[in-house]
Amino acid sequence: VQLQASGGGLVQAGGSLRLSCAASGLTFSTHVMGWFRQGSGKEREFVASISWSGLHTYYTGSVKGRFTISRDSRKNTVYLQMNSLKPEDTAVYYCAAKKDYSGRLYDVAYEYDVWGQGTLVTVSS
Repeated sequence: VQLQASGGGLVQAGGSLRLSCAASGLTFSTHVMGWFRQGSGKEREFVASISWSGLHTYYTGSVKGRFTISRDSRKNTVYLQMNSLKPEDTAVYYCAAKKDYSGRLYDVAYEYDVWGQGTLVTVSS
């Protein structure tokens, strides 16, 4: 089982990035997918999650209206479109998966079973 995150980089404040997370070795359609981030010297925090069907999403308040999580079951990939980036969005971003097809969403790290390696996003002011 593997989650491979990509798409991070350096961007100026106000810019955009799209992160991708490709899943392999699991039944993608039965998993809730989530994005978390961890800034330097900070604890890992929840960013967004999406249900197995893609019909339900949930965001932490600081990114609501700026970030969009989506998934493509044909490609076994979850995305995080990040717009209007701010310096405080600088962090290593991690994708995670949890087997659940009840429609419930999760915003706590320990609830997730599988984690990717992280991709660094740096937003300059």
